[in-house]
Amino acid sequence: MSANVRALAAKCCYAVVDKGRSLADELPQLQEKVAGKDKGLLQELCYGVLRYLPELEHSCRQLVTKPLKGKQRVVHFLILVGIYQIKYTRIPDHAAVSESVAATKPLKHFHLKALVNGVLRGFQRMSADGQSEVADAIKFNHPSWFINKIKQAYPSDWQQVLTANMAKPPMWLRVNQLQNSVAHYQEQLKQAKIDIELVDSNSGAIKLVTPVDVGSLPGFNHGEVSIQDGAAQQAAVLLDCQSGDRVLDCCAAPGGKTCHMLELTPGIASMTAIDVDENRLARVKENLSRLNLSAKTIAGDASDPESWWDGELFDRILLDAPCSGTGVIRRHPDIKWLRQASDIDKLVILQQQILTKVWSLLKPGGTLLYATCSILPEENCEQIQQFINKEPNAELVSLNSNSDTIGWQILPNQQSMDGFYYAKLTKRI
Repeated sequence: MSANVRALAAKCCYAVVDKGRSLADELPQLQEKVAGKDKGLLQELCYGVLRYLPELEHSCRQLVTKPLKGKQRVVHFLILVGIYQIKYTRIPDHAAVSESVAATKPLKHFHLKALVNGVLRGFQRMSADGQSEVADAIKFNHPSWFINKIKQAYPSDWQQVLTANMAKPPMWLRVNQLQNSVAHYQEQLKQAKIDIELVDSNSGAIKLVTPVDVGSLPGFNHGEVSIQDGAAQQAAVLLDCQSGDRVLDCCAAPGGKTCHMLELTPGIASMTAIDVDENRLARVKENLSRLNLSAKTIAGDASDPESWWDGELFDRILLDAPCSGTGVIRRHPDIKWLRQASDIDKLVILQQQILTKVWSLLKPGGTLLYATCSILPEENCEQIQQFINKEPNAELVSLNSNSDTIGWQILPNQQSMDGFYYAKLTKRI
């Protein structure tokens, strides 16, 4: 018998918000307990609650006189799951209420069923019109510290950035050009009745009108295509590896960019993919295997190359630096609640350390591409400016028509892509 979806959603949101666990770790484990369409519903409920958390909490506070604490906190998240269903899904209100009430039993808090019922019925009666002005954190469903940073960095665009973070992300495909051309794969999608919205002229990335199950993608299991956002697909194009190059992919997991470089330049002399996390490195190996590609994979710390480097310099280095992930919030809404303001300064220091160390592994005349999925200037353009000031042999390659800008900052949903940053550096001979 399939487990109660609302109970699982409450457990998942509780684990993320109160226990600081990652949604990517928690959700798949819980999805194993349900079958069929319930897997999708569970994902919808978890993602939805985490997207709209401040707004849902605000509604809950107006209806719950005594906040739930301790072991009862999971029921607080069940109430949020119920409010989200009523406000943002097509589930009939009566079903949303009755199923949420029923979920108190598997959560072992059946004695709170009347409370859950009362709060959700109270929410149904609440008028949206009569609500007073709310704080930006509630209005935009982001933490205040983050809103302030975005206002400061993008005074003209901050509202668009926050709104883009709330959207459901599109599905982008990367055609394995060792096996197929982008044009031919478009034909295969057409025959499979999968509609394309656009094809990026720079990378050949294909954006679908509507996300589909990977199993329905022509040739997916045979390595003809991968799922990768349009912004992430710019990395291999920008690094522009050449036949005979010795290439390093730093912080490589889950391996999408490693594979893309190998697909575009089959004549690469050697590809080394390192990641500090052994479990995540397993994903790199899985992707290489599915695409029938080969690379040397190393579990190693990019800030300590002495512990893994063989002493031979690299022609091309991709440094996909550890970052705040603030450009991919639409894909990972838990970032808003797991990330703290104090994390940013620590990340900036780590990025500096890795960039300095990895730069020393680059041949004179070689190219390093610095990448993050962040939209915060201190991790991106400010980081690179500081590095150039410190390293006399580092030369910035312009990536867009405005030569005054340092690197290329893509904001969330610009050209339908995730938020991303790239800076291309060459080492003077």
